[in-house]
Amino acid sequence: MHSIVEVRGVKCGYRCGYCGNAGGKASYGMWSHTMTVQDYQDLIDRGWRRSGKYVYKPLMNKTCCPQYTIRCHALNFHPSKTHKKTLKKVNRFLSKGEMPVERHDEGLEGEPMDSAHEAGVQPPRQDPLKIDHSEVQDISTSPDTDTTNSTAPTTPREDATPAPAEKTPNVTPKSGKGADPSRPLCQKAKDMRKERQLQKEQQKQQEAESSSVNPVPSKSSSNQPKSLEEFITEFLPNDPLHRLEFKRFLCDSPLEAETAPDGPDVGYGSFHQQYWLDGRIVAVGVLDILPSCVSSVYLYYHPEFSSLSLGTYSALREIAFTRQLQQQSPKLAYYYLGFYVHSCPKMRYKGQYRPSDLLCPETYTWVSIERCIPRLEISAYSRLSENAQGGDACALKELGRVLVLHRRTVMPYAAYARKRKGSNDEKEVEQYASLVGQTCAEKILLYRA
Repeated sequence: MHSIVEVRGVKCGYRCGYCGNAGGKASYGMWSHTMTVQDYQDLIDRGWRRSGKYVYKPLMNKTCCPQYTIRCHALNFHPSKTHKKTLKKVNRFLSKGEMPVERHDEGLEGEPMDSAHEAGVQPPRQDPLKIDHSEVQDISTSPDTDTTNSTAPTTPREDATPAPAEKTPNVTPKSGKGADPSRPLCQKAKDMRKERQLQKEQQKQQEAESSSVNPVPSKSSSNQPKSLEEFITEFLPNDPLHRLEFKRFLCDSPLEAETAPDGPDVGYGSFHQQYWLDGRIVAVGVLDILPSCVSSVYLYYHPEFSSLSLGTYSALREIAFTRQLQQQSPKLAYYYLGFYVHSCPKMRYKGQYRPSDLLCPETYTWVSIERCIPRLEISAYSRLSENAQGGDACALKELGRVLVLHRRTVMPYAAYARKRKGSNDEKEVEQYASLVGQTCAEKILLYRA
């Protein structure tokens, strides 16, 4: 199985969701038709991240708010006071039915993520590949080409976003027409207390069996009382384009489901971790389970539960889930939280999940966050590695070995360039290969028309 991507190139000058700069965002993107979990693991370890099938990498020395990949050591994780308070708050709600009045997540717009729509990139109008992998020919079998090995190996979390609530029209009652029919009938305080007490007793009886967290493959359907699709569509505006973009962002994934003898029982790939309460979904975490980590993509939840700090709670549950998977697959030991943005104060919360590391944007090595913060206080963009002589171990060295897919044939770029004598895409391919690195460039197929 090969990963197959199409270059979308550099996108500059669009709005930054962190600082609000109308033209400060800069990133490089590509559309992934399909991708193996190992290739995506290698890419996120070079600063890439996916939004649906659009895979992008911030141009760190050009963008206004540099985004550093952050990972938490799940096995050694120690919850902070804030984390412990959130756990107590949720447990109190589940056991006693006490809903906090304060709204911790109110006013948060969610973690900004690049998307094909935001960057002015649209998915291919039609799949230019339409290939069955059994039909892909290896160029090494053709007599007029070089021989090559073309076999590829196989918050408070502020990315927590409430599902948009349905808007109800404000109806002003006419004078002389009696009580406002759109408002509930008044109750006596005594009756209200009795009703609350009854609800609490019912909650205690049902709590042990009614609350659950279920990881479900993102492409599967559910026969449970209320499906994920129903949960999504219930709160989305009745706008086909809006719903299509939402689906591309949170439901579509290029990752191919895989299993391995030494992997977790649930397998690898993209999943929707559903949070159920009393027979209905109240929140959904989008996760990628990869060979070395659980990567958090996004969380969205029912606005009725916004005061429970579900962003923080879900991150803690995902860390616990990572530890559970590690018992089945020893190398799966990290929890990736996406990007840490030190220049944006509201995004610094991710540094509270410790111990954690940040990815150096020049050497692609991991550095403890405690050692990174002093440098980031001085400059938003910084080389985090303290090894002055260190470099990118997977830096591009041989452009000719980059794998491309041309007319259903896998070949190294050197052979492709000879076939296409008038081709002038060398700079484009070189930029792509330098960002994904030599190792990935020799595994991932770059589609060429």
